[in-house]
Amino acid sequence: MAQGLQVDLKQLVVFNGTFGPQDIQQIEDAIATGYSQYILLRDTVAEFEGKEDLSPASKVRLGACQYLLGRYRDAVETLRNSDGGALAHFYMGKSHFALTDFEQAIACYDSAQQAGYNADHCALARAASLRCLRRAADALVVLDRLSGAVEQTAEYLYQRGATVAVLGGSPEEVVRLYERAVETDGTHPGALFGLAMENDRRGNDEEALDLYKRSAKRFPPHAGSLMNLGLMYEDRGQFDLAVQCYQRVLEVDPMNEQAALFLKDAQASSDMYYDEDAAKHRDRLSQVLSIPVTDFELSVRSRNCLQKMDIHTLGDLCRCTEQELLASKNFGETSLIEIREMLTSRGLRLGQLAVEKAVVDVFEPESLSADEQALLGQPVADLNLSVRARKCMIRLGITTIGELVRRSGDDLLECKNFGVTSLNEVREKLTVHGLKLRGD
Repeated sequence: MAQGLQVDLKQLVVFNGTFGPQDIQQIEDAIATGYSQYILLRDTVAEFEGKEDLSPASKVRLGACQYLLGRYRDAVETLRNSDGGALAHFYMGKSHFALTDFEQAIACYDSAQQAGYNADHCALARAASLRCLRRAADALVVLDRLSGAVEQTAEYLYQRGATVAVLGGSPEEVVRLYERAVETDGTHPGALFGLAMENDRRGNDEEALDLYKRSAKRFPPHAGSLMNLGLMYEDRGQFDLAVQCYQRVLEVDPMNEQAALFLKDAQASSDMYYDEDAAKHRDRLSQVLSIPVTDFELSVRSRNCLQKMDIHTLGDLCRCTEQELLASKNFGETSLIEIREMLTSRGLRLGQLAVEKAVVDVFEPESLSADEQALLGQPVADLNLSVRARKCMIRLGITTIGELVRRSGDDLLECKNFGVTSLNEVREKLTVHGLKLRGD
């Protein structure tokens, strides 16, 4: 069954047929079944991004998938250059909403409706943006104008409950609306979060925990559910689970200061909480991760590639993803299979510690100003790089300027089809903003 899901998920992303809201819902449902499906979508999207001359229709698929992965800035850029249809405008609006650009989100929803997108869905999305703009009364007017079947949908019931809550309405009415929304759709992340919050306030910890967990399973990630779930895990002494919640928030929003602070606290608390069995397991794992890769019989090509990438131990390998290895010159599928087998023999896998590396990278020096931090958070697409340089960024998984300046010139030169000319181009673009590559 799992294999069948994988095949269907990949086909939904890359198939050249029609693509609409139902297909997006299928993808969303598939990745909610397990983290392996999320990884499959992420890898499929990375492969899709590497293709040349994507058609405008294909960019709609790609942009919608980038939205589901929480890569909102990439989604906006991709959808802006797609077919300009109703679906593209609607998901551009949802991406702007996730980036808290609510005015722009409303403009996109208006364009989506004009292009033929479901008018009720556009109205609900506008109501959400108006509420977030502190115009809850206007949001309620939009909701009051809706009638018919839409009033029984989970999205309508959730938006009405959230709006009544902001307007200071009856808490009992808010709870009833959230409960009806969850009864209508037990996977609606917003309704699950709202109902979890109400239970949380009333001290119904077990109910709240279950609702937060159900909301956190959905994609794109619901930051509020993940943050509150992390806090509940901390209260229960389950610091490792709390760390995972904060890491998921930071994967999507690296500049989220609250998540970064909570992550540090949870990690510190985890170190203080001593579990003898867990400590023994960590010690054994640490010993395995410190084993040099030279202890294994690898091909000359694989050894040379690992050496050039500054990979010396099994731990270094576990911090690399398959995508990063394949981006290295002269590293192909044969070498990848060889590396996989070597790690499997020790109970390890590529990318096992990649999240740990990514989270460490999100913290910037305290000396940076707010403007400098904002600059590092901008998408690397803002540098207007050449096609060859942009493809290198995609292969290396570099999406922001901050991620780029953490790389050295040698790191970039290891990428296929990236030479000195492209490196000089990157350096020139960074110099304009007063930035340099690591080690320059």
